[in-house]
Amino acid sequence: MSMNLMEHLQPHVIIPLKIGGIDISITNAVIMMWIACILVFFTLTLAGRIGRLIPKGLQNLMESLVSFVKQSLIHEILGEEGMSWFPFIATLFFFILFCNLLGLIPIPKIGFTATSNINVTASLAAVVFICTQGAGIAKHGLVGYGKTFVPKGMPRGIMGGILIGFMIIVEIISQLARPFSLAVRLFANMTAGHMVILVFISMIFMFQGVIAKIFVTPVSVVMAVVMMAFEIFVSLLQAFIFAILASIYISLSVHPEH
Repeated sequence: MSMNLMEHLQPHVIIPLKIGGIDISITNAVIMMWIACILVFFTLTLAGRIGRLIPKGLQNLMESLVSFVKQSLIHEILGEEGMSWFPFIATLFFFILFCNLLGLIPIPKIGFTATSNINVTASLAAVVFICTQGAGIAKHGLVGYGKTFVPKGMPRGIMGGILIGFMIIVEIISQLARPFSLAVRLFANMTAGHMVILVFISMIFMFQGVIAKIFVTPVSVVMAVVMMAFEIFVSLLQAFIFAILASIYISLSVHPEH
């Protein structure tokens, strides 16, 4: 029985669509992102409207996550003045979290982990990069932000000019490497976990003998369940890592001396 594991990790066109020769077809990755956006909106709205004085259930869960984002990603990294970035960082966190978790649900035909697509993670990283540079320019001005690329106390003269040029090149490479690391880290972690789960599940179909089924099938099922539980933790962890790195990069642009 031939199986193509990568088929389950690649986006597929659901609604073919071209405008002016440009392919803007709707894929299962796009649909899963739409579903994630809708779920984030309605989940947080519903939790906010419950309004219990002593929260429990959904309200308690959502308030805990929101408080966690506000305290760990905003207050401790960006400070009180960074509260203006709270909506952006919280949106990143919840969107990535819901995309990660939705990918664990076997939805026929459209089921897909959007964050296991490098195009999706690269787009998210590009948004963070633009916001990071915009925050630095808004805080220091274009010239002032450019000066933050060079450490204070650099020597003068020809040697100083060479060192300044070198430091600027290093800083530019560092700035460009940040979105790359964000995109690849999230993409690789979500893809690897799903690959492991698919390998264990495929073993059930690959081994057809009676003895093989007696031993292989139970082990495969148990390991797949264990990996699924672990992937839930990874989904939360990767959403947190992406959001916290975005907060750190914005903080470094606004407060380069830190």
